[in-house]
Amino acid sequence: MKICFVMYPWSRVEPETDSTLRLIHEVASRGHTVALTTPSNLTMRDSMAIAFCRVLKKSTVSNNVPSFYRKAEFRKAELPLAGFDAIIMRANPPLDTMALNFLDSVRDDTFIFNDIDGLRVANNKLYTASLPDPNREFIPVTHVSKNREYLERVLEENPNDRMIMKPLNGYGGKGVILVEKSAKSSVRSLLDFYIGDDHNYVILQDYIEGAEKGDVRIMMLNGEPIGAMKRVPAKDDVRSNIHAGGQEVKHTLTKQEMRLCRHIGPKLVRDGLYFVGLDVINGKLVEVNVLSPGGITRINRLNRTKLQREVIDFVESVVKAKDISIARKNKFRQVIEDASTN
Repeated sequence: MKICFVMYPWSRVEPETDSTLRLIHEVASRGHTVALTTPSNLTMRDSMAIAFCRVLKKSTVSNNVPSFYRKAEFRKAELPLAGFDAIIMRANPPLDTMALNFLDSVRDDTFIFNDIDGLRVANNKLYTASLPDPNREFIPVTHVSKNREYLERVLEENPNDRMIMKPLNGYGGKGVILVEKSAKSSVRSLLDFYIGDDHNYVILQDYIEGAEKGDVRIMMLNGEPIGAMKRVPAKDDVRSNIHAGGQEVKHTLTKQEMRLCRHIGPKLVRDGLYFVGLDVINGKLVEVNVLSPGGITRINRLNRTKLQREVIDFVESVVKAKDISIARKNKFRQVIEDASTN
């Protein structure tokens, strides 16, 4: 198989913990051709979508992932996207939606993981806020706006003393703060900072009791949970994200968390969001991470498993089942094969 990863630059990979690196290593270990590119390197030439790629040279793959990262050698090549069997989207948020437009032309013949349309509708936190929850069992009350007066009123009228404020397009815990109703004087300044010149949307979300004890990251594959960990925030911090100083601990899903997975799983699959990370606090869903969900390495260590095997098994099964015209792809596939061996 020929698999392209649309991701962040290779130089930014953290070899000890990076989830994308584990996926790349698993693909290479199976003998598949691996190409890496970034959203900014997708191009249209003569009505054909191509990518400026770094193609991994085929060699013996070390079992040690950090060693694999250090020893990896690449060839630069301009490759037709139509020649890939699968394109795995692993770029960091916020998503460059123009990059998805380049992929539209190959989606019929190439498995794009996650689906383009799913990424379009779910690449920010608005997707979570819009999920159906008629009994308010799974999703905390959430407001998304850049109308300052409305957001101030929400804070004023909220029956609780505290709410969570965060930017719509943030990730990794960036910009997540706890706002208290008593801090009226600072609220206006905070909204001015977050909204800017009416460019940015702000999320106000009910504070969930128990948030100070941490959140749970649940990895979902094809609508089913395949692993989880609890993230405990640093002292005096409301953010549990590992990049924000949180620490991970082993976690077994509760009955409420299992109900949440069953509730949201079919919707994720319908939207083509096959591999996502759910962030859950006290049984409530606070975020759906669809673009480059992390946690594989840490969950592997805690549970002595290898989630990347399940993920790539799924990708392989979809590619094999997909009705693709091999004859139509062969000329493009040969270009990619040549780039990995010459």
